[in-house]
Amino acid sequence: MRRLNPTFTASLALALLSSAPASAADGALIEAAKKEGQVTWYTVQIIPQIVRPIAEGFERKYGIRVNYVRANSAEIGLRVISEAKAGRVQASMFDGAQTTPMLKREGLVEKWVPDVDLPKQLFDPEGYWVACNYYINTPGFNTDLVPKGTEPRAFEDLLNPKWKGKLAWNIQPSISAGQGFAGSVLIAMGEEKARKYLAELSKQNITPLKVSGRQVLDQVIAGEFPIGLQIFNNHAFISAGQGAPVDWIRMQPPLVTYSVMSLLKNAPQPNAGKLLIDYIASEEGQKIFADAGELPVHPRVKSKDPSLIPDGGAFKATFLTPEELDRSLAGWTRLFDDYFK
Repeated sequence: MRRLNPTFTASLALALLSSAPASAADGALIEAAKKEGQVTWYTVQIIPQIVRPIAEGFERKYGIRVNYVRANSAEIGLRVISEAKAGRVQASMFDGAQTTPMLKREGLVEKWVPDVDLPKQLFDPEGYWVACNYYINTPGFNTDLVPKGTEPRAFEDLLNPKWKGKLAWNIQPSISAGQGFAGSVLIAMGEEKARKYLAELSKQNITPLKVSGRQVLDQVIAGEFPIGLQIFNNHAFISAGQGAPVDWIRMQPPLVTYSVMSLLKNAPQPNAGKLLIDYIASEEGQKIFADAGELPVHPRVKSKDPSLIPDGGAFKATFLTPEELDRSLAGWTRLFDDYFK
């Protein structure tokens, strides 16, 4: 397995890499999209926080209706493949950290990216995707059950007998699941030490859940479990801001990736799909992410809490592109299965 640099962070990438010149959506594209009148978007984003505000903003700006379907990355990929085989492509664009590599292999992604002001690291070198927001995978904990200052701070702390039976994680293979946690440990420790560590961790009776990382966090907030592993740290931040008894743990190095957007081949509304991608990647669209507490990728749009994003100094992380995640996940799953299946 290829080792990834554990000190390479999303913030550092943005600071070091140059940006393309800013530009607005092309007038011809806007007119062509308006003639199509609507667009269908398959998304992993949360509907009330992100999808609905983006759809409403896009409709106000361009008068184009947005239809959307929410599912996880794997579900979106399988749905698109099934629709394409039946000759009935329904969506014009989609997003997801794990969806594009799958659909690229099937030849179902159109080679197109918007001309927006983002660092080049946020574009697929092959031209199939552009990023829209970051995901930082850390543990989260219920502050009523685990008073602040007593939470585990490092991988080794999770081996303390007092946490036995008090941990939970998603086990549906993804970066925000036990498989992703195993990958984070592997990158941090190397295979020999990682296997020894995971063998010890398996004795902690971690509760396996077949739900999303967000739903793991929801169960932590509800008091079902004191600690949830491999949740998105900004989701803990959002919920804490709403009064929930929850916080996240700066356990290093977390895995960092981003959701990316792509245009589908043979899209029913290709121009509206392009325009929606352009809108989401623009400062206007990115502010919707920031306002909701999500982590925008646009360098001129700041998140509500910049400390959520690794800075390469006190908070280091391992950054993965969708393709790196795709290449790594099968190996992480085998490692996870060796100790937790």
